[in-house]
Amino acid sequence: MWLRQTFFRWLIPAAFVLPLWLVVGWIVFGASPWALLWVLLSAPVVFVWQLILALLVRARGTVRAERAVSWTDAGIIGAWHLLLVALGVFDSRWWWPALAVAVILGVVALSSSLRQLWRETGPRVSILRTASGVGYVAPPRPQPTGGSSPDEIIVIRENTPPGS
Repeated sequence: MWLRQTFFRWLIPAAFVLPLWLVVGWIVFGASPWALLWVLLSAPVVFVWQLILALLVRARGTVRAERAVSWTDAGIIGAWHLLLVALGVFDSRWWWPALAVAVILGVVALSSSLRQLWRETGPRVSILRTASGVGYVAPPRPQPTGGSSPDEIIVIRENTPPGS
């Protein structure tokens, strides 16, 4: 649970730290000037994408109640973050494949977050249509009760002594 809670707290700062890491990594690892073009193009995209992901994850009621992300979020978004950190190393042997996988994981993270949000907040009522096209809301299904209904109800009234 502590890992999911820590990841919950990391989501907003990650929007600032990860794009900054791409710039710092370009400086530290002495990447080519052409790599700077990719940094200048990708850093704002990473910033906006991470903010969107953080807001989608935090919009779910279960995440707000537990103050922890789901394991699916931690796995997918965590893998995306690790790839972004790896991209900041700028090793030309594997940078392009890592970029491709990072883009794919970013899209998967967004779709996963949207799917989880829809599952929690999606419609709960089915609208049915008749043959003539008139729509109506179906009556709710009867909920099974734990026991049988009582045959008689006994009411006990308390008599209060006079003067109290």
